[in-house]
This record gives sequence, C-alpha cells and structure tokens, in this order.
Amino acid sequence: MSVLKKSILAITISTSLIVATATIAQPASSEKHAVYTTELRQSIFKLLGSNMGPLGAMAKGKIPVDAAVVEKNAKRINQLSLMIADYARTDTAKFNVKTEALAKIWQEPEHFSKDINKLTVASVALMVAAQSKDEGAIKKAIGGVGKTCGGCHDHFKKD
Repeated sequence: MSVLKKSILAITISTSLIVATATIAQPASSEKHAVYTTELRQSIFKLLGSNMGPLGAMAKGKIPVDAAVVEKNAKRINQLSLMIADYARTDTAKFNVKTEALAKIWQEPEHFSKDINKLTVASVALMVAAQSKDEGAIKKAIGGVGKTCGGCHDHFKKD
C-alpha cells in the first residue's frame, strides 16, 4: 500500500473515531452545556430582580423615590433586557436542569421575543421618567417595567 493510501486510511479512521467519540459524548456535553446555560440565564434574571427590588419599594412608597437610583437601575435593566434572548437561546427544556423556565420560551419564540422587547421599551421609558425627576411619572414608569416582568412571568415561568 502506498504512503498516500496509508495516510488517507489513517485520516479516515481518525476522523471516524473523532466523529464517533463526539457523537457518544454529545449527550453528556449537551447536559453540561444546558446546566451552564441555565445558570447564566438565571443570573440575568437575578440581576433584573436585584435592580427591580428598590424600584418596587419606591413605587409602593416604602422608601423615598431617588431619581438617580431609578435612572441607574433602569439603565441596568435595559442592558440586561438586551441580553435575555442571548442567554435563552439554548433550549434547556429537554434536559434535567433545575429551572422555573417553561418550555414555552422555546416553543413560542416570537411571543418571548415580544415580551423581552416590552421590557426594553419600558426600561427606556423609566430612564426618561427618572431624568424628569417627576415622582408621579417615575412611579408610573416603574409600574410599566413591573407589568412587563409580570407578563413574562405569567406566561414563561412556573408558579
């Protein structure tokens, strides 16, 4: 057998082994990826919650309205809203991962995308309201952000 034929045979066998190994390893790799992706997605939502907490307290009159804090948190919420789709891209519903996310996220991607966009728009409205320093406008805009969060929770999150 010529050197060329031996090289082609070796490459073919090596490639076959790599493909076979990758195929066998895929489920474990995918499960690991699903867990990691879920953790990242949950981190985005934890950060959203940590920024919404003080805003909700302001809207309810539990703490004074602070326009500077509102503007800062609204910017953060806006930035995080732009990340949600990226971190929800991987369908983790078919894996055994600890999550409150419903499979509807991946079954109804257009609806999910529209809800994300509503949060983005509401967070911009909150930034504008914060810049006005009008307490009534700020509280109304906080309610608008909260409404978008609740709407998404109602449809895409377990109770």
